Amino acid sequence: MILLYRVLTTFIYPLLFIYIFIRKLKKKEDPIRFKEKILTSHFNVIKKKTKLIWFHASSVGEFKSILPIIEELNINNNYEFLISTTTYSSSTLAQQELKKFNNVYHRFFPFDVGFLINKFLLFWKPDVIFLVDSEIWPNLILKANKLKIPLILINARITSKSFKKWMMFPSTAKNIFNLFDLCLASNLETKIFLEKLNAKNIYLNGNIKFTNKLDKKNIKNLNYKILTKNRFWLAASTHEGEEVLCIKSHLKLKDKYKKIITIIAPRHIERVHKIAELCKRYDLDFQILNKNEVFSEEKEIIIINSFGVLQEYFKFARSVFIGKSTLKKLENEGGQNPIDAAKLGCKIYHGPYVYNFKEIYELLKQKNISKEIKDYNDLSKYLIEDLNKTHNKDKETLYSIDDLGQKILNDTMNILNNILHNEIK
Repeated sequence: MILLYRVLTTFIYPLLFIYIFIRKLKKKEDPIRFKEKILTSHFNVIKKKTKLIWFHASSVGEFKSILPIIEELNINNNYEFLISTTTYSSSTLAQQELKKFNNVYHRFFPFDVGFLINKFLLFWKPDVIFLVDSEIWPNLILKANKLKIPLILINARITSKSFKKWMMFPSTAKNIFNLFDLCLASNLETKIFLEKLNAKNIYLNGNIKFTNKLDKKNIKNLNYKILTKNRFWLAASTHEGEEVLCIKSHLKLKDKYKKIITIIAPRHIERVHKIAELCKRYDLDFQILNKNEVFSEEKEIIIINSFGVLQEYFKFARSVFIGKSTLKKLENEGGQNPIDAAKLGCKIYHGPYVYNFKEIYELLKQKNISKEIKDYNDLSKYLIEDLNKTHNKDKETLYSIDDLGQKILNDTMNILNNILHNEIK
């Protein structure tokens, strides 16, 4: 099966050009740097002559989760870091967040085609490779093993669904997972699956997404005066079909309150005009809010048209609905990460389809931070309960989430420092 995979990935390589250009036309790829995914050029990067640690984190959530680890590894170590991501939004965030480092490179992860991966590895020459979450790419793993580069699977996450897929080819799966030198499981279910997949050196240390440190004092919002004097709620990371639920909830709230503001932050901002059309259909007064703009408190629906601003609204919001979770067609998408909202004291509502963050939502449910909803009637009922409250956010709950994140980070660094000192001479 491995040989077949290698042949197929090479065979479809020309088709990837068509695929990537279609995505570029749809503005789903970086207009210039998309070439990094399909070509072997690395644009004349000048590397220093120190040890290089490579982290591959697919999207925004994974990228944010490794930043505390990089900060810790930078203490008393002379390392350089390569961070690769896949999504356009993650590269945008990387450009912002990596300014504070002078020893971190960012590149898009090339497609898992043998010769692309080989050229990438020979150019960068990483001393160790970290694959984050479920980023398990056979060609990369096989090439790294051939070059004797240590492989670490960090924050490993294997769902029952993905485990079943791997076990369709059990011998291949076990040969792949056995090549990891170390696996850090994010939850007990994953640890059990890794054991069955023949992985070695498995540790259960918790989900590193809890370690993301938020500078809560310095989170600013140009609209804070409007937010603090008006009733509002936030619908975050919504997908097509979920905005109807949000608008119907808003209409229910309008029956209860003379003044209510609903803020919708879609996962993909290229959809803001579709949401605007939906507002028109329901005869709602709305505003498309661009970055660094102040919205009118006379508007009842605010549609966020910028990346990287959710924390600004989480800080002031008492109640948050997190999307990619309510529609049957989104079942395979698996939800969105609720941790930032939890860390900033929000009460979180979501649909049933959150399997990618199952253990996180279960923990938040135990702490009475999150609640599953069935429909807009459910959501509006809970929102009314929250909006009627007069007390501030529960600081004790906030501290418990921060303490958990610090413990996970400490445990993770103890393991990683030991293995890096042994592997990187």
